[in-house]
Amino acid sequence: MIQPKVASWKRDRVGELAAILTSDGVLGIVDIGGVPAKNMLSMRDDLRSGLSITMAKKTLMRLAWEQTGRPMEDLESLLEGAVQPAIVHTTSMNAFQLYSELEKTKQGRAAKEGEVAPMDIVVEAGPTEFGPGPIVGEFNAVGIPAKIDKGKVAIQKTTTVVNKGDPISADLGIMLSKLNINPIEIGIILTGAIEDGFLFEADSLDLDTDGFRTDIITATSGAFNLACNIRWFSSQTMPTLLAKASGEATSVAVEAGIANDATIPLFISRANARALALAGQLDSSALDDELAAALGAAASVAESAPAATSDAAESAEEVSAEEEEEEEEDAGFGGLGDLFG
Repeated sequence: MIQPKVASWKRDRVGELAAILTSDGVLGIVDIGGVPAKNMLSMRDDLRSGLSITMAKKTLMRLAWEQTGRPMEDLESLLEGAVQPAIVHTTSMNAFQLYSELEKTKQGRAAKEGEVAPMDIVVEAGPTEFGPGPIVGEFNAVGIPAKIDKGKVAIQKTTTVVNKGDPISADLGIMLSKLNINPIEIGIILTGAIEDGFLFEADSLDLDTDGFRTDIITATSGAFNLACNIRWFSSQTMPTLLAKASGEATSVAVEAGIANDATIPLFISRANARALALAGQLDSSALDDELAAALGAAASVAESAPAATSDAAESAEEVSAEEEEEEEEDAGFGGLGDLFG
């Protein structure tokens, strides 16, 4: 039986592909179908260094894959649904980072005649940038209800013009483009990746990193709050517990009339406030210049603060032992309600 001759360039190409497939790092298949050459060059320039994309025909990919001894079902799984596949390889990223990096290349373009809608295409109600003219009839002709409103073309109501999976007509694609609706997604789309012998489907690589980060922050905050409330002593909770204990001790000392470096300033402040409150009840002729100046300053402060009261006596009465205790407690941490609320 005569064996067909294989062009030398094909053998060389298969050898190059096999070398990539057997190299260390993360290997994947991407679909670049429908990406114009200009967009492709721009996307590749934006990708992180250390990532290579090699284009080849599916037949050559299968021959190279067979040479590596890898399971053929893995390749077929990666090729499934890929219109124009290419091999992507990196040694600087894991599979999840690779997916995230390639997601940045996705962009929309206008729909062409016969292309299938990847999702329900919805036109929202509201004004457009177009002035009165034939465009009103063009919108209505493709099922987008439009009319003139206040000198501008406006979409009358929110309308689903194409359901997911249905073909898009040429005229509708043009009108959607005029509304900046570009439903056809193009980009270097990862279909799957292999890392350390494990095959990852693209769906399993799509992680909500922002949500995961928020969950960690919430859990950490809740654990800290709980640890403080049950008096769990650690390097993280001790500063807060000590601050709360110090505040409570100061409050007790003030109520007990104990004079020390911490309480004396509070006693003087309270006495001064009460003196001003009493002076405010006296006739101005009974006040000396220093006391009158102090009352004037207190009145100025009260007028400039929106939340303050206008009466110096009322301001002084608000400085009570109970409120001082509440302020000290607020400086610590919340109750268990903060954890579950």
